[in-house]
Amino acid sequence: MELTLSDEELEFLLNILEQRHQEVLEEITHTDRREFKEALRRNEKVLESLVCRLRGMAVQESKP
Repeated sequence: MELTLSDEELEFLLNILEQRHQEVLEEITHTDRREFKEALRRNEKVLESLVCRLRGMAVQESKP
């Protein structure tokens, strides 16, 4: 799948994902239920991967 984003859209999406990533990290530290914590950790890894990949796209696009 390919998705084309403008610079503004990419930055907007990154901001939302980074905010949610921080929220999930906070939820993990405040959660006692093991099953829920494991689900949050899986979500955190997906969010982290997406942010890293999108940041990589932003860097590649800014190169001449």
